[in-house]
Amino acid sequence: MTHDQVLTLRYAAGSDVGQHRSGNEDSAYATVRLLAVADGMGGHAAGEVASAEAVAALEELDTRLADEDMGKVDLGEELAGAVRAAASRLEERVADDPALTGMGTTATAMLWDCPRFALGHIGDSRCYRLRGDTLTQLTRDHTMVQTLVDQGRLTPEAAERHPSRSVLVRALLASVPAEPDISLHTAQADDVYLLCSDGLTDVVKADDIQRVLTDVATETATPEEAVQSLIDLANEGGGPDNITCVLAHVVPEE
Repeated sequence: MTHDQVLTLRYAAGSDVGQHRSGNEDSAYATVRLLAVADGMGGHAAGEVASAEAVAALEELDTRLADEDMGKVDLGEELAGAVRAAASRLEERVADDPALTGMGTTATAMLWDCPRFALGHIGDSRCYRLRGDTLTQLTRDHTMVQTLVDQGRLTPEAAERHPSRSVLVRALLASVPAEPDISLHTAQADDVYLLCSDGLTDVVKADDIQRVLTDVATETATPEEAVQSLIDLANEGGGPDNITCVLAHVVPEE
């Protein structure tokens, strides 16, 4: 890639209720500047409210940055601010409607000034990067089980099957200060990025994810087709939860 080559994103988003849930508590958002997945929890439609509020806060950020010179924007600070704003929105909703008490959501989002991006993350939705033939998970699950893996008390293999693997130690909640992980990255041409809820990763193996992303990198599948393939794989695996995927392929601008 030459230095004067301008990069942009080809992206797609999709969400599916899965095979066992009556409603979809996931939310997704995708523009050339901001990609996000949120997986709500709290039952009685409260999870749906929480994830929608998180995405609404990110959408506000995207709208506000539309006229900015992105080169002058502190991507990490802006993204962290939007996640904090999301927590405030949850607090306001619970104050208005106490029935929503206890609702929360994961939030994993990328704010782009291609090829630079900030990655913000709280909860157990994930961001993966395919570069060449290497699939890397760029986020760390904020779960009890991941903490045990980090401490060497549980193997990654055992963690995948652990009955409490979805118990979160950090999420976006009303009245709890938001503490997202924020990291800065530089993309390369032909990178493929995937944001997804655990409805995908609980049933679809990393090898299968890599295979689908490789089809995008080699342009044998479009981002839209790849998102649908991933959702189909999760449903074929039993679809125990809502499935949401946002995928982006880094390409030279036409």
